[in-house]
Amino acid sequence: MRSYCLKLIGNKCFCSIVWAISVTILFQCCQSNSKDDVYFMPGEFEEQDAVWLGCQGFPGFNQARSDIVRALLPYVKVKIIAQSDSTLEACKDFLEKDRVNINLIDFYIIPDNDFWMRDHGATFIVNRKGQEKVIDFEWTNYGYDEWLQDYYSGDESQIQAVLQSLPKTQKNKIDSLMGVLLHIPVVKSWLKVEGGMIEVNGNGTLILNEPLTLGRNYNCSKDSIAREFKRVLGVQNIIWLREGLAEDPNVCQTIVANYIGIGTGGHTDEYVRFANAKTILLAWVPEEDKDLNPINKVNYKRMAVNFEILKNSKDIDGKSFEVIKVPLPDPLVKKVCINKEDEWDGSLNIPEFMFKPQDGWKYGDTAIRVATASYLNYLISNNIVLMPTYVDAGSSPKKEKEVKAIFSKVFPDRKIELLNAVPLNWRGGGMHCTATQQPKRQILP
Repeated sequence: MRSYCLKLIGNKCFCSIVWAISVTILFQCCQSNSKDDVYFMPGEFEEQDAVWLGCQGFPGFNQARSDIVRALLPYVKVKIIAQSDSTLEACKDFLEKDRVNINLIDFYIIPDNDFWMRDHGATFIVNRKGQEKVIDFEWTNYGYDEWLQDYYSGDESQIQAVLQSLPKTQKNKIDSLMGVLLHIPVVKSWLKVEGGMIEVNGNGTLILNEPLTLGRNYNCSKDSIAREFKRVLGVQNIIWLREGLAEDPNVCQTIVANYIGIGTGGHTDEYVRFANAKTILLAWVPEEDKDLNPINKVNYKRMAVNFEILKNSKDIDGKSFEVIKVPLPDPLVKKVCINKEDEWDGSLNIPEFMFKPQDGWKYGDTAIRVATASYLNYLISNNIVLMPTYVDAGSSPKKEKEVKAIFSKVFPDRKIELLNAVPLNWRGGGMHCTATQQPKRQILP
């Protein structure tokens, strides 16, 4: 009887052990499947399937786009979206005359598509099963409605009159239309975001410009914005930085003294970038340069604040980031005139109506226009980094050599190619603004 009882107890113990192991394995499988199902936005430094560019038909951008395409083609698939048949043919014609093999490029037409694909184009997310989705963010034309609030001191009737007078456009649908084009599911988000505002490390951390993000979503709380970013981008950790570069004001305004500019209001891709999951590049004005001009002085103060935030930030594992200071080029400036009313003359002169009344600019005034120039508005893809060059525009060769050395160190396995992006900088953007990356679809370890 005793031996029988021991045998029974032994069988019960054995069954219990088997049951426990089965439950553990099942739990781990569920965890694994759950983790594999989670979508996230990879870092730009990770492998890419394609780079998307826009074609708007503005001749001043043709050479820069051609140079970018030529540099990318050996390393990644290039896809170009034109806004019409005529702009598509003009784009192809210029590329061919510039000796770019257009047979290697995929071309598409989506009405109203713009040149700055980074900002209104699709934001791609993936999961560990190799599946892909597109995020459809809301579009505010770079916070133009917010800018109008200030312009008309909150007079809603005047604001609505301006907004209703604008041509109808489906620019706010480009990201969704790209998803439809690729037969990829689209995830809607209420966030008002441009792609140049988003900087991720692909491992749970997102960097945002706090005043810009809150400004674009001025009727939303910081907590609700954070929750939505975590939902759609799969991030767990958000670093909230302060103001961006002085050269990147919102829409058009006075920067300081008689310096003026056109910009986005502080896109992160002008001043802070992840070189890899653990390394952050920050635009910087060296101590010895901070008093050379008013622009440097503003940037020195702003980036010093951002450096302190980054220095004290942690990744999702509680570890500090390596923060590397990247010198800014010497400010690109040009003396311009304020044109009357809404007159654009093809030069860098700016019409009077582009300024808020409180800025005080009148027809016939002269000002110093500043380009949104930054080495951090670089474009990265498989085995290559396209770095802007400013030596021919008058910036310090010594400084540019230092920046290239930094890039060579943080991107050791990539070719560093210098391209002229100055025509883009004068219009408030750079190389990174022109393109959006489609990450590699693969099952990750």
